[in-house]
Amino acid sequence: MPQSLSKVYLHIIFSTKERKPLITTEIKPILQAYVIKLGANLAVFTEEIYANPDHIHWLCTLPRTLSIADLVQKVKISSSNKITSLGLNNFHWQKGYAAFSVSQSKLRIVKKYIQNQEEHHRKQTFKEEYVRFLEEYKMDYDPKYVWD
Repeated sequence: MPQSLSKVYLHIIFSTKERKPLITTEIKPILQAYVIKLGANLAVFTEEIYANPDHIHWLCTLPRTLSIADLVQKVKISSSNKITSLGLNNFHWQKGYAAFSVSQSKLRIVKKYIQNQEEHHRKQTFKEEYVRFLEEYKMDYDPKYVWD
């Protein structure tokens, strides 16, 4: 019997529109739990997640039936609606996102990186972090269009 199998890990990062610090300590656990649930409903396993006030890091698997763009779009639309339902009427995610592949051998390192976001951002802004990731992964990007 033929099977199609895959195990693809992604580190997905996206921010609030204009990097506004709208994810409060009250909203954070609700948002994280909601994204985990959304992912599970799409056959995505969440390895780690951390919602900062202005951006989110999500380490997860990519199901073989979804593209990265479809996954991110579904999660951003639904989670934005959820946050709006909590009373944050002007909440929007940025239009773009970044997704980086993660090898099985690096999972622990990326998990730890995501878990240490609070400490990490005492030393580096989100913009600095994001550009560093783009450069480390040798991604071509136009600085004019990275931020919205």
